[in-house]
Amino acid sequence: MTENTALKEKMTSAPRSSGVYIMHDVQGKVIYVGKANDLKNRIASYFTGKDTRPMAPFLMARVSDIEFITTATGKEALILENNLIKKHRPRYNVILRDDKTYYHLSLDPSGKFPRLQLVRKRTNNAALYFGPYPSGLAAKETLRFVLQVFPLRTCRNRDFQLRTRPCLEFQMGRCFAPCKGLIEEEAYRKLADNAVSFLQGRRRELIADLKKQMEEAAGELNYEEAAHLRDRIGALNHALEKQNVDWGGDQDQDVFGVYDEGDTYQLCILFVRCGKLIGSKSFTPVKTKADVAEIISSALQQYYDASNLPEEIILPCNLPDENVIAEWLSDKKEKKVLVTVPQRGAKKALLAMACANAGELLASARKKDEQKKAALTILQEKLALTHLPCRIECYDISNISGKNAVGSMVVFQDGEPDKAGYRRFRIKTMDEPDDYGMMREVLARRFTGAEAMPDLVVIDGGRGQLNVALSVLRDLKIKLDVIGLAKEERTYISNKGNIRKKIEKSEDRVYLPRRKDAVYLSAWPQALALLQRVRDEAHRFAVTYHHNLKQKNDLRSVLDEIPDIGKERKKILLKHFGSVRQVKNSSVDDLQNVPGIGKELAEKIYTGLRHYKCE
Repeated sequence: MTENTALKEKMTSAPRSSGVYIMHDVQGKVIYVGKANDLKNRIASYFTGKDTRPMAPFLMARVSDIEFITTATGKEALILENNLIKKHRPRYNVILRDDKTYYHLSLDPSGKFPRLQLVRKRTNNAALYFGPYPSGLAAKETLRFVLQVFPLRTCRNRDFQLRTRPCLEFQMGRCFAPCKGLIEEEAYRKLADNAVSFLQGRRRELIADLKKQMEEAAGELNYEEAAHLRDRIGALNHALEKQNVDWGGDQDQDVFGVYDEGDTYQLCILFVRCGKLIGSKSFTPVKTKADVAEIISSALQQYYDASNLPEEIILPCNLPDENVIAEWLSDKKEKKVLVTVPQRGAKKALLAMACANAGELLASARKKDEQKKAALTILQEKLALTHLPCRIECYDISNISGKNAVGSMVVFQDGEPDKAGYRRFRIKTMDEPDDYGMMREVLARRFTGAEAMPDLVVIDGGRGQLNVALSVLRDLKIKLDVIGLAKEERTYISNKGNIRKKIEKSEDRVYLPRRKDAVYLSAWPQALALLQRVRDEAHRFAVTYHHNLKQKNDLRSVLDEIPDIGKERKKILLKHFGSVRQVKNSSVDDLQNVPGIGKELAEKIYTGLRHYKCE
């Protein structure tokens, strides 16, 4: 049976119900996941030419098998499709990548004295979340302003519970010290409610309420409180004056703009909250044969899986599964979400602005790509590299006197970090300070039996580290371009008038194999900046792993070395005796009197601790 015949049999046997179809290539890899209300009709459209999308012929030329999963409703098919795309990340599905991390402000109203904090993930179902904010800077500025106007506590819950006296924030007038009972719970709750009203956009109503409170305080001759409220009102009025992009109304809206050039699409979202444009969000440009409707549909499913939902979403075109998506979004929000395609008026103007922003973003992205390609070309030319260094791997070592020694490997693909390729190495063969030996171990472990090879290997270090790398690759009979990058002092002679002056300047040198003198790339700042960025990322990755490992080992106790002593029993012993020294000095009888520690385990602990000295 031929492959085409087998696929047509799959088409004829496809169920007439809603569900998901999964397309595999000849290696069995998932290359596309789609959904349909009628799977039989949907699969037939691929074979009969009714699917007019440009990507359809490319897809069918690579499909070897099709798998079906039926669902009870179209909404279930939508959810299942989204989950399968996340799991398999198929090549021909539209996968959006954020070019920024979105942030939220969070406040848990169930707490006695709740605090407002910046978060990346929504982990507390009881908390209120505000945002998303287009950048960390925007979120931090909002948090700073809110805490300036409504001085809620900023300390963590543990610090709040253990604090013995008011902190510096209280001394600076930026907190009312609820930790020591210097503000009543009711007054603090009103402060928190006002902060929530501001973040939810009810700012004019909030100002009216604060004015009423100010008049009441003045009427009761509480002039100090009235002055605080007056200053609060002034700050809020100033914030409202700055928000001059006002589209009217009081709705929360997200506006999806798309701009395309050939097969490349750029997506931009404008955030409108309570009728005011507060920011935007963009994604990395997507190169695909899919049409705009499929890109927008994928964006809605991927983006709103982790973000706050507005009351209305404005789109540039209708979607084939629009009703199902609207129902799914409404279920997530637990309130109706409108999905609209405006034809005129303010919403149409907002959509045009979003599309124009997408066009600017795409032009900026193309310019950045050209700059990165130019930097790679300069590196190839000036360093006499065999290939254009599209994939760069950089290695670094981090240790303190040989202890907790680690190595790092970072990967840059086309001038950008590819974090999926990062690796970290815990040094196994030595515990003495020997950077050369450690680098040898890391490189040997990386390249022994390796298949995927980089275009360029960068070693953080000078001539000695470079020679180690060349030796490892020579032993493994691997030919690669390798360079060393080291920051060293360089002496310049300055002639001003009749005065000759020596100037010491720190500068990065590039060391090449079989070349005595180092290469300076200061005349080509784009290329040098790329190498420095790669080196600094490798250093950051190594130091972070080293610090984490050191912290873990510093906190490790001799109790961890005794069999059958886990985290909970260790905690019970330390709580009962107060320290490891007291545990060591205890008798078997003392140990077995601890809840959860029987005679057999007490003897193990007693015997095990005889071998250790307690500092």
